[in-house]
This record gives sequence, C-alpha cells and structure tokens, in this order.
Amino acid sequence: MSLIALTLMILMVGVGRELLRRGLGVMAIVQLLPYILPISLQFAFPATALFSVCCVYGRMAADGEVSTVKASGISPLRLLQPALIFAALLSPVAVGVSDLAVSWGRPGINRVVLMSVEDIAYRVLRAQHSYTSDHGFSIHVRDVEGQTLVHPTVTVHNHSSEGPMKLSAREGRLQLDSETYNLILHVTDSQVESGNGIQGIVPGQTEFKIPLAAAMVDKAPENQTPSWLSLAVIRSERLQQDARTHAAAGQLAAHVGFSILTSRPEEIAGGMGRHIEAQVEHSRKRLTRLHVEPWRRWAEGFTCFFFVFVGAPLAMIARTSDYWTTFGICFLPILLVYYPLFIFGLEQAKDASIPPYGVWIGNVVLTAIGTALIARVRRY
Repeated sequence: MSLIALTLMILMVGVGRELLRRGLGVMAIVQLLPYILPISLQFAFPATALFSVCCVYGRMAADGEVSTVKASGISPLRLLQPALIFAALLSPVAVGVSDLAVSWGRPGINRVVLMSVEDIAYRVLRAQHSYTSDHGFSIHVRDVEGQTLVHPTVTVHNHSSEGPMKLSAREGRLQLDSETYNLILHVTDSQVESGNGIQGIVPGQTEFKIPLAAAMVDKAPENQTPSWLSLAVIRSERLQQDARTHAAAGQLAAHVGFSILTSRPEEIAGGMGRHIEAQVEHSRKRLTRLHVEPWRRWAEGFTCFFFVFVGAPLAMIARTSDYWTTFGICFLPILLVYYPLFIFGLEQAKDASIPPYGVWIGNVVLTAIGTALIARVRRY
C-alpha cells in the first residue's frame, strides 16, 4: 500500500514538474506515464521498504509482542528474518528497475518531449508570444493566427565562435520532422543574419531547419553519459572505451616522440599536444565512470536491504505504534548518515581517488549500525 501511494505521489510530482517546465499537452502527459513509472519506483522502493518495517516492528514492540517472544526463549532474530529475506529479494529487483529507468525511462521522456516541441511552441507562443527552448533556439512573434506565425523572429544559438544566427520573416509556420529530429520553419519573405554579421534577404517561400541534435534520443553508446547506459551495454562499452583510451595514449606518445625526433620540443605543449592530451584525459575519466557505474547501480538498489537492516531493529527499540514517529526516528539518521557517505564515495570514485567499490561505503556503515542495533535488541 505504501509503495502504491508513494509511487503515485512521485508520478504526480514528476508529471506536474514536466507539465510546468515544458508546457506539455494532455496526450504527451499520458505518453510520459510509462516512462516515469520506473523512475518513480527507483526512489519509492527503499523508502517504502523502510516505512513498512517501521510500521510493523514498531507496533509489535509497542504492543509487547517482541518482549513476549523473547520471554518465551525465542530469539528476536526470528522475527526479523521475514523482513530481511524480503528486502534481500527486493534489492535485485530495485537494481533492475533502476537500470530500466536510466536506459529506457529517461530516453523515453526525452523522446516524448522532443516529439511535442511543435505543440509546445505553438501553445506558449499563443499565450506569451515568446518561446525559448532547451534545444538551443528561441522564437518571438507579433501574433499567432491558427498555425501561422505573424512576423516571427528566430534565434538559433549554435554555441560557435560566430555567434547566434537570427532569422526574421513576414510570416512562418513550424513543422517537426520526426525522422531527422529537425524543426522545420516555413517562412515567407525572410531576412537572415549570421553570427559573423553577414546579412541576406530571401524573398518568397523558404524552409529553414533548426537541428535538435542536442536532444537526440538515439545516440550511439560512446556519445552517451555512462549513467544513461544499461548494465548490459556498459560491459561492452567499457572494453571499447579501454581500447579508445589506449589508442589516445598511443597517439600522444607518438606526437611527443615525433616532436623530439624532429628537434621541435615546443610542439609537445603546443595546440595539437594539448588537444591530444585533453582527449586522453577525457577518455580516462569516461573509462573510470564506466567502471564506477555498475557499482553505483547495485549500491543504490541494495539500499532496500540495508535500510530494512537498520530500520527494523531500530523500530523495535523505539517501541512506538505511531507510524510516522517511528519512520521519522529511523529515516532521519539514515538520511543524515547514508546519503552524505554515498555521495562522498561516488565523487571520490569518479575522481579515481578510491576504487569503484568505494560507493558502497555508506552501505558498509549501515551494516555496522544495523549489527549493533540487532545486538542491542537481543540483549534487552
């Protein structure tokens, strides 16, 4: 029950955030729901597992059931076994859901939002006469008549040294090409100004394509951040990235050797040398992240088990039947201890300061705390 309630709440928050941030329509919101569901479950599993054991074991202890079991000569560990077994079985499921969320859920959200760019732009332009997209362009219009933009002015931010490209026209119309992910602007009597100051007038009907490359959802694995790759893809991509790193290091060694051989040592630190060195550094960092990512996924998934491992005996010690009081007593210390340690271990592992399994430092600390709490439950 708590899983369903919390998942629905996260779904509503996630959909509402996308609705306010992107201006999505009703159909787009319906299409988003399947992709947001695994992301919601990713956060709901650990919290609801902890909440459930807090409710059950807190009330059992408050009603004297734990004391009765201990007085009967039965170890309280027998009472904890069902919760621990359930959490141990739930944790791999949480890892799978987390893997599904990053490899299928997030790209699916991007795909839905991308396919809704045309509708979003028209809706915002009708209301505000101005629209700025996350995909690197902005549109200002005098008015919108049906599907016709009256006196549109489009600015495409290409992030190059030439600066943005500006386009103004007497009228225009937007159309999304779903195959190439280009937003096509059909304009009449337009004037174009490039970033380097060159201007041109184009009379009659013309098409201008606004590439949405930054929002492409079907990138090759080598062009994606490791946190967006599935565990199965990470295994193969790690081998390929290792080969790329060795190739980049070999290219740097060849450049240094050739510079020394030709008696031009100043080229070692020249433009080409710095470029190759930056490639080697980037390749090594990405390889490190590919090594860290599986450890991070499994550490996050197994928080279900370690939260229960700490929460169940702590609820027995608290001995209160109030659900939220017990949950607060259990969750706040975990929140203050686990997540800072997890973030610290993750950042240090990404920087290669500690091994990739260093992301488990928070789980190890929870194991020590849980063991001490269970020992206390057995003594008293």
